[in-house]
Amino acid sequence: MAEIVFATPIPRAKQDLDRQTMAEIEGPRRDEYAAALKEAGITRQAIWHQETPSGDILAIVYIEATDADAPLRFISLDTEISKWFSQQMRDGYGRYVSGPPLPVELVSDVRV
Repeated sequence: MAEIVFATPIPRAKQDLDRQTMAEIEGPRRDEYAAALKEAGITRQAIWHQETPSGDILAIVYIEATDADAPLRFISLDTEISKWFSQQMRDGYGRYVSGPPLPVELVSDVRV
């Protein structure tokens, strides 16, 4: 199993779009979204919003998957939901999620 964690800033002008996207994923598109995640090998996805002292918001994303390539498989699926999601990410975060992930460095992992 792979665990994937990353954070991405949500531009202030796009925070409403992000909330609408999350509401659709949790609401009317939930079953379709969950089926596509499963097809790609993603078994869990959790997203948190963290407000910074300056009032900006970070989206903190945690993914459990069969392997590290599962998120790219999800984006590459030829389904309406993966195409919609990719477009929402471009519009909301200004980044193409089909490209390589931004680098993340694990600096501590304490398990007791």
